Amino acid sequence: MQTIGLSLLTAATGLICSLLASVVGGAASGVLVGGRALGSKLAGMLGGIFGPLAGVTGGAIGLVALMFVG
Repeated sequence: MQTIGLSLLTAATGLICSLLASVVGGAASGVLVGGRALGSKLAGMLGGIFGPLAGVTGGAIGLVALMFVG
């Protein structure tokens, strides 16, 4: 059975994708949650800043898990 390892390019692509997805998701949820209280632009900007705190961490943990499993 042949195993396919996790290459550096695959890991970097995964981290970049998780960064982009968390910025977009954080901005969208910031507008939905705090758009009325803070204004849509400020809430979106804050969500775009704070969204990657969890998104990139989750992506990195997922890549480490794939490294051990795959």
